[in-house]
Amino acid sequence: MDISVVIPLYNEDESIPELYAWIERVMKENGFSYEVIFINDGSTDRSWEIISELNKKQPDVVKGIKFRRNYGKSPALYCGFEQAQGDVVITMDADLQDSPDEIPELYRMIKEDGYDLVSGYKQKRYDPISKTIPTKLFNATARKISGIKNLHDFNCGLKAYRKAVVKNIEVYGEMHRYIPYLAKNAGFDKIGEKVVQHQARKYGSSKFMGLNRFVNGYLDLLTLWFLSTFGKKPMHVFGFLGTVMFFIGFVAAVWIGADKLWCLAHHIPQRLVTDSPFFYIALTMMLMGTQLFLTGFLGDLISRSSSGRNDYQIEETI
Repeated sequence: MDISVVIPLYNEDESIPELYAWIERVMKENGFSYEVIFINDGSTDRSWEIISELNKKQPDVVKGIKFRRNYGKSPALYCGFEQAQGDVVITMDADLQDSPDEIPELYRMIKEDGYDLVSGYKQKRYDPISKTIPTKLFNATARKISGIKNLHDFNCGLKAYRKAVVKNIEVYGEMHRYIPYLAKNAGFDKIGEKVVQHQARKYGSSKFMGLNRFVNGYLDLLTLWFLSTFGKKPMHVFGFLGTVMFFIGFVAAVWIGADKLWCLAHHIPQRLVTDSPFFYIALTMMLMGTQLFLTGFLGDLISRSSSGRNDYQIEETI
């Protein structure tokens, strides 16, 4: 099979028939063998009924996954990736803002240009300014932390993947924003970008508005950075910080003690050690350093006993 189109959706019953007809036309014009996998993420409208009707008409092409409740985009993509059988996997949103006309070129970039992942770039957007400005700031931060300098739109729903990519990454929580980063960490570093057409929403309203999506996005990015950098070696960061803090506190304590002894030896009046704020600063630094070191030690023990401690991405075995 050439292409699997994975479409997570939530309350998009008005746009599903039009979107599927558009995809079907593009696939037939280009002679692709394909499947379309709809993941109904707890919709409360007629989305599932429409998917079921499409499946009855073309059971070999239209597949559907129905969640009992709304879990989010990342779980929907994870389940869609598990079911995908195409050599190239295309993801897109169901709101008709992503154009299926982009599919042939995305497919070509994966198959002929050798990319592992191609991300869409909505250079001209039809979103309100309250969404576009935070998105630009968010993408700039993601480029800096991930090291993927050539991507301008990490969160674009329109992406193409080599099949091996989606079978070797785990999209969880709200990590769909960072699939290129997840792919890079799994060893798929041939990541490209294509400027794609962004269309104004035709039906309904956006399901991903609100300030919390940006706050959560930054928190998820920090989590992913830490896990990718220190996930299998937590002692390297906590142990280092703990050692540095303990050393500073210890040196400060020695200096305070030496100063007290020198004053006593020379019969110089000196206040009690416990009256000095530096004593408590030194004590706090030593305690915090010890706690950080123990945190790193415990983290290492947990990492070594984890079932995924040797979960390495093996490309080929002979």
